[in-house]
Amino acid sequence: MVVSSLRPNSQIFRSAGLALTHPRFENYSNGWNAFSQPFSHYMINSAIVVTGAILGNLLACSLAAYAFARLEFRAKRVLFAIMLPIHVIIVLQYVLYSELGWVNTFLPLIVPKFLATDAFFIFLMVQFIRGIPREIDEAARIDGAGHARIFFHVILPLMVPALATTAIFTFIWTWNDFYTQLIYLTDPDMYTTPLALRTFVDQQSATDWGSVFAMSVVSLVPVFLVFLAGQRFLLRGIATTGGK
Repeated sequence: MVVSSLRPNSQIFRSAGLALTHPRFENYSNGWNAFSQPFSHYMINSAIVVTGAILGNLLACSLAAYAFARLEFRAKRVLFAIMLPIHVIIVLQYVLYSELGWVNTFLPLIVPKFLATDAFFIFLMVQFIRGIPREIDEAARIDGAGHARIFFHVILPLMVPALATTAIFTFIWTWNDFYTQLIYLTDPDMYTTPLALRTFVDQQSATDWGSVFAMSVVSLVPVFLVFLAGQRFLLRGIATTGGK
């Protein structure tokens, strides 16, 4: 993809090699300014959605996981088993958000994260918390701590690998999410990076593929940097969660 981003359109699909004879760096400037807004505008939109999604998942999923792992309440196993993926309830959610006037805003992409809607991360954190000895909870309870204090001062600091794993996966999946953002965002000025890339192709009668590949490279840079920065936390989180 990097090599194709530096080739003229006439050579992108004609040559399968990685050799570059005359690099075309203007593909990046052309792609950056191809729309009414610079491409950074769409990356900022993606950053807003990603930040809200990460904060929501870290807070809500950790609280839900603590409840499933440590508390006893009615229908606990049933509730834990019926958490559904978004594709099953997307129609009902769209109707609800449309009635609330949230369509074409970032709210449908952020607010659900604060309601613990990502079952994968709840499962991940529940497994991690179950690996923490209950004796730690009991010692804190003897000292007079309630569930809130146990969670925030005892369990949460021990969950750093699982929280880091959740943050990294949330960043990658939300940054690259096309399906949900396509449904709720209709104004081009609200588009995120994946929607901008798709619109780039749709709006061109003769697609400038060099610019498309160039902006695809640019859009992957944040994902690459986040993965490199959090790789050790990601490996620790997966290893300690699956170790049990």
